[in-house]
Amino acid sequence: MKQKKMLILTFSQLKQIYNQEMPELVKMAVKSPTVEDFKAGLLMYLDACEVVNETAKEAREQIRLLLHYDGQDVHELSTGQDMSVQTIRLLYQFLTERLENIEMPTDLFIELFQLFKRLQGETVPLPSPQRIKSRNDRWATGLDEEVREERDENKERMLHLLIQKIENRKSKPSVRFHFEEGMSYEEKYELVSKWWNDFRFHLSMAVKSPAELNRFLGNSLSSETMYLLNRARKKGMPFFATPYYLSLLNITGYGYNDDAIRSYILYSPRLVETYGNIRAWEKEDIVEEGKPNAAGWLLPDGHNIHRRYPEVAILIPDTMGRACGGLCASCQRMYDFQSERLNFEFETLRPKEAWDSKLRRLMTYFEKDTQLRDILITGGDALMSQNKTLRNILEAVYRMAVRKQRANLERPEGEKYAELQRVRLGSRLLAYLPMRINDELVDILREFKEKASAIGVKQFIIQTHFQTPLEVTPEAKEAIRKILSAGWIITNQLVYTVAASRRGHTTRLRQVLNSLGVVCYYTFSVKGFNENYAVFAPNSRSMQEQQEEKIYGQMNPEQAEELYKLLETKVDAEEKEDVARQIRRFMRKHHLPFLATDRSVLNLPAIGKSMTFQLVGLTEEGKRILRFEHDSTRHHSPIIDQMGQIYIVENKSLAAYLRQLGKMGEDPEDYASIWSYTKGETEPRFSLYEYPDFPFRITDKMSNLGINT
Repeated sequence: MKQKKMLILTFSQLKQIYNQEMPELVKMAVKSPTVEDFKAGLLMYLDACEVVNETAKEAREQIRLLLHYDGQDVHELSTGQDMSVQTIRLLYQFLTERLENIEMPTDLFIELFQLFKRLQGETVPLPSPQRIKSRNDRWATGLDEEVREERDENKERMLHLLIQKIENRKSKPSVRFHFEEGMSYEEKYELVSKWWNDFRFHLSMAVKSPAELNRFLGNSLSSETMYLLNRARKKGMPFFATPYYLSLLNITGYGYNDDAIRSYILYSPRLVETYGNIRAWEKEDIVEEGKPNAAGWLLPDGHNIHRRYPEVAILIPDTMGRACGGLCASCQRMYDFQSERLNFEFETLRPKEAWDSKLRRLMTYFEKDTQLRDILITGGDALMSQNKTLRNILEAVYRMAVRKQRANLERPEGEKYAELQRVRLGSRLLAYLPMRINDELVDILREFKEKASAIGVKQFIIQTHFQTPLEVTPEAKEAIRKILSAGWIITNQLVYTVAASRRGHTTRLRQVLNSLGVVCYYTFSVKGFNENYAVFAPNSRSMQEQQEEKIYGQMNPEQAEELYKLLETKVDAEEKEDVARQIRRFMRKHHLPFLATDRSVLNLPAIGKSMTFQLVGLTEEGKRILRFEHDSTRHHSPIIDQMGQIYIVENKSLAAYLRQLGKMGEDPEDYASIWSYTKGETEPRFSLYEYPDFPFRITDKMSNLGINT
């Protein structure tokens, strides 16, 4: 039966399908006096049934696992609550027409039907390379002529709105962006056209209300959307979108599809309803003075350092870096915006006099730690900090690295501390506000790299976040070129929202970024709390993309080593600028449409990233209950030894996800194999993302640890 039809079946229709396709299963349930008898009968049936192929074998083992977990209580890690697994019991009640909750959706039984169907050996053919290419090619990029023409029209409309906005600010004019008395409209237009290329202008003119948002989008938002956005504003949800980023949207109703951008700007009903009660998914980000965080690490006071792993910690400065160039609706730090630790009040975020001394204290944390070798400066957004501020932060990092090196000279082999190897700046401004990458910033990055390289720091990375190929505009292309010219590497992290998960969308993003010299790092599953219901794509879709689409960019070990050397080769800045050309030549040489250097992962609360999971149950709503293992390829906090089994409930059923794709214009049949991805394994890391070896032996001792090991 076609997916689209299956997804809308009523209970009675679905029961009829079970009777037609699986009469033995229905008969077994009807003849079983109790659910325990049914489960015993199922086990006997599984032992006796013929295994016709690998698909049937995997289905049999999966059903056995569901039987094993049925009736057990598990501890759901994200909510911290115990829950009872009742998958087979619910199936029994459905088949015998004894369901207590007649209001429950059919999604659970649709998934179980797909699972039992696989016992018969039915498989969905994998898409051909030609099919993958056609799905890839349907997605426009911000470099396409048609898209650029539409955006030029958007810009033209917005320039006139910006003139009005500046004129309406006469009582509180901007020091930098204002009109002199007596200027003609043509002079104002010329001036605003010039200011458009200044990132500070876009921050100053950012849209902060639903009414203004609608005006800048040509009054194209529906009354339902406006009602929702006004509710959000009343609840205190911040709005912040620059004219540049809004110009990327397509308001015509035809032409290129901009859903991946819209889902980042426009809030969903669930997000608005939940705002004010959002819980921190990243449990390790909750810091109490004197107590270890959820990952077991002791941290300085406040919210400046976040840590999950032994080797790396995040630094969030008390600067404008606590803000962003826009607010992503699916932001993992929405919890921090809710608590007002992050905001868009730029004046209040400028560094205070005490920040320099605080920064020195925070650097001491890195200096005195035995294992830290990687600092990720983020926020907010690291590049929201002013150039002078960023220079001071990088200088503090450099001095810390020097002090740690000198102290190591006095320590014997086997007792030395890890020295700084990697410096990263986390920023979405390459997509949100690429004009921020100005010549002064490039000079700061180049100078820091030159002197930090001289003391042994190996890797300098701008860790950015392009969500869709539509964000890769001529301005973004120039920003990428400038950063590469400073000798830094650029890596991309994608959040795998529903819009981004459409067939071919991610391969197209990899393709266009790789062509410009950017390598991909992570493809993140959306954290699964209720506020992100609208944008959550199940982990099985990540596995499907990995096995059916990303596979065409996979490299053999020799090719991966060649690419690693290309990216790591010590060349001067002038040559490094051309890394994009080298990557394009590499892909042509090996006939690769893109580079599959990213790993698909879910951020597990407190313990790190993983995509090693197994389906162990389904809720009444059909949501998958997944048992996760930690990523065995990297070091973790010793807390994992005390955590036991890790269970996560996804916040959306596969059936609900497929219905959502259907409403977006996708054919659910194109995703028919998704049901079979009931387990996953974390991919190996690309060599670039591994830490280099030290020329000495460091201590095994872990400092700043607040748990008994």
